[in-house]
Amino acid sequence: MESKIKSKNLLESKHQLKDVIPNIALMLKRSALNYSDKIAFQEREKDKYVGITWEKFYKNIINISYNLGKYGFLKGDKVVILSENRLEMLELELSIMASGGIAVPIFFNYNKETAEQLIKHSDAKFLAVGSNSQLEKISNNLSLKHIFTFDSFDLINKNLLNEHNNISPFKYLLRDFVEENFTINFEANQNDICLNMYTSGTMGNQKCVQLTHKNILSQQAALSVLWNLNENDRFLSFLRWHHSFGGIFEIFNALYNGATLSLESSLGLDPVVILENWKLVKPTIFFSVPIIYQALVDMVLNDKEVEEIFFHPELKFVFTAAAPLSQRISDEFEKRNIPVIEGWGLTETSPCCTITDYKIKRESGIVGFPIPGVKIKTADDGEILVKGPNVMVSYYKNDKANKGVFTDDGWFCTGDIGEITDNGLRIITRKDRIFKLMNAEKIVPTKIEENITSKCHYISYAYVAGRGKKYPVAILFPNRSLMNKKINGFDVEFEKCKCPKSIEDLSKCLQNCLNDINCEIKQKFSRIDIAMLIDGDLSVEDKTLTPSLKLAPNNVQNVYKAYIEKLYGSDIDIKEQVYIIPLNN
Repeated sequence: MESKIKSKNLLESKHQLKDVIPNIALMLKRSALNYSDKIAFQEREKDKYVGITWEKFYKNIINISYNLGKYGFLKGDKVVILSENRLEMLELELSIMASGGIAVPIFFNYNKETAEQLIKHSDAKFLAVGSNSQLEKISNNLSLKHIFTFDSFDLINKNLLNEHNNISPFKYLLRDFVEENFTINFEANQNDICLNMYTSGTMGNQKCVQLTHKNILSQQAALSVLWNLNENDRFLSFLRWHHSFGGIFEIFNALYNGATLSLESSLGLDPVVILENWKLVKPTIFFSVPIIYQALVDMVLNDKEVEEIFFHPELKFVFTAAAPLSQRISDEFEKRNIPVIEGWGLTETSPCCTITDYKIKRESGIVGFPIPGVKIKTADDGEILVKGPNVMVSYYKNDKANKGVFTDDGWFCTGDIGEITDNGLRIITRKDRIFKLMNAEKIVPTKIEENITSKCHYISYAYVAGRGKKYPVAILFPNRSLMNKKINGFDVEFEKCKCPKSIEDLSKCLQNCLNDINCEIKQKFSRIDIAMLIDGDLSVEDKTLTPSLKLAPNNVQNVYKAYIEKLYGSDIDIKEQVYIIPLNN
């Protein structure tokens, strides 16, 4: 992927953006005509995958569009979808977007308070839920025109059904119709909003991002210049569809190119099941996050037969995002000539802005060059600014967030700090993660956190604090999946690692690892003075992790405030078992 730096701080692709399909309806029609007998989507049933052809898939979408109108759905209406990934969710979301409406997917496992808060904020008139566990979070005072359940009524608690007088099973939307002149909205303007997606809330409150047909489809037009995907490709998908990485980047890559989207049956929660599904699907493309790559690679390296199945010859490339992938894991793919491609972007940019060139040796922190049509530059303070057809319209009902998010000349302010290099864009940190010590020296905590989790496989998350203090400290959380565990009958071992079998063992050997990391930090004021290993877990439920399993720093700071203060000498009782690790400085 060739790119050019027009000036010291401006980066854009040399490739021209191809024609962009005007709207989702036309994209679906094109794929249905070109790939009618190909499998569009498949799910695992017992020991095999069973799918739906593009012809049937497209017909279902048109049926849904027609039948939604029978319930009072109009162009511009919003439908919140509160469900795990499943065929019904995909069909409904695409139908809404192709009918002139706005789909609003939200995380299926939010608590009642958060789910209802987002439904109210969205101003949606309709709601679709997956099962009992979602419906029980919904009060009957949300002023919704209608509710649909993906599960049949036979599987829905009768008491829940009795609470709502405006509820129908999704299968009613699949009924065939006989109106000859009905079509989906092929005339939709490319700048019409078709998707509202809530940000993961990494740094605090979630924001509702308004995206258009052009935002989404310009991305696919750009990627078609860079990647050679086609109807013979196979995706094994677990990324959540309420999040932009899975819900825009992955599924539209498959849909746009006629590839088969195979739903991973554990939804990314069980590496053993992921590997079972891998054997059945043999994906040619895999999109994932580093924590999953680490678990899978560590499993397969202990079994030669499984290793050959995993690194199979049809695997074109693997794509990673959301957090840095360790060099150790990356090397395992690259030494088998399987490219590791990394990208960077935000929900606000639909989401992809840059992609690494697989012909260039992967470099940690470098996230590549802009995709065609996208321009990137850095502001005086290092903030990355973006301009292109992928950039959102605005945040919905959020004047505070909208203020200053665009420069006067139309550049989107990403909130990420980075620098432009000859090999592409380098990401440094989030702008609001940088803090000053008592002596006014600046600390970039994310780099230290990445060094810790890269150095020790037995640490799943690290959080560095110290704003206004004399020195930085770290709180650490163990990777329980590796503790005292054998994978495929083999002991898990890592080169030059003591491979602790308990939390206490880990606390003892961590001292050496953390001292090594400190020695690599040139500025003494940036070195961790003391750390704490907590025998506890971060979670989506307490909002210390985002639904995409990224650290939510502000919430971690709030939840673990007492723990951090204890590291600075406060006499505070801590409920969990913790291990204090003093370091040499």
